[in-house]
Amino acid sequence: MRMASWQWGGRDHVGTISADGREATPLAVRDASRGVLPLIQALARGEPLPSPSGARLPVEVIELRAPLPHPLRSLFCVGRNYHAHAAELASTVFRETMPEEDPWPIVFSKLPECVVGPHDTVRLPSPSTSVQIDYESELAVIIGKGGIDIPKSRAMDHVCGYTIVNDVTARDVQMRHQQWDLGKSFDTFCPMGPWIVTGDELDGNATRVRGWVNGQLRQDGLTRDMIHDIPTLIETCSRGITLYPGDVIATGTPAGVGMGMSPPQWLRAGDRVRIEIDGIGAIENPFG
Repeated sequence: MRMASWQWGGRDHVGTISADGREATPLAVRDASRGVLPLIQALARGEPLPSPSGARLPVEVIELRAPLPHPLRSLFCVGRNYHAHAAELASTVFRETMPEEDPWPIVFSKLPECVVGPHDTVRLPSPSTSVQIDYESELAVIIGKGGIDIPKSRAMDHVCGYTIVNDVTARDVQMRHQQWDLGKSFDTFCPMGPWIVTGDELDGNATRVRGWVNGQLRQDGLTRDMIHDIPTLIETCSRGITLYPGDVIATGTPAGVGMGMSPPQWLRAGDRVRIEIDGIGAIENPFG
């Protein structure tokens, strides 16, 4: 099942997307401003989805929003979680502060207010704030069943589904403060979408993540090459912290980020970044 949030006719809508990605069916959700969060919460309670509230529409006539335009709280994000990406960053400014691969997942957060839709414009900050804007193509896990101290052996039972995020990053700000939250959380720095695909239709541990900048393929990785797999990430994030239905865990990015190139390739006004994950679809955002 594909759950999505969109605007049409001057109103917010929530519903499902057909398996071929061509049609949207609105559902009777009382507060569509929160995106698919009410659907995730209903499924967590064992309730059926609401009934349809209107006719099916072609996807091309609606404006897709982020499936979770207002996440419950900050997103859990994982750094340096693909073998090749860890290796490429070991030759950058990270070489003196971090090992090539980390025995524990690196977890940081992005403020929920930075989430935007799958085709929205990402606003570049003023040059006095940052001139080193980078992209990160990522699979995001959506928690469907809450819990605390979740063991790896049961972690996948807590997954609702998956979506795509671009973990846009101001690298100079990230390094300046010696922590990652500020450089990751500028307004519009988390494009998300195009929808959530439920776990019964996609194995997040065995899919492919690709990213293009202006039509040039930059990133191409398999989630099976993660250093810390999805069950490990859920176990880690839930240690002493209760996870709730609708929480988001971004699982890290494959090799090919701008920072890892020689010389580094930072995003500029007019650039377009496309991210595609097999079994989900694609998002594409202009920068300006």
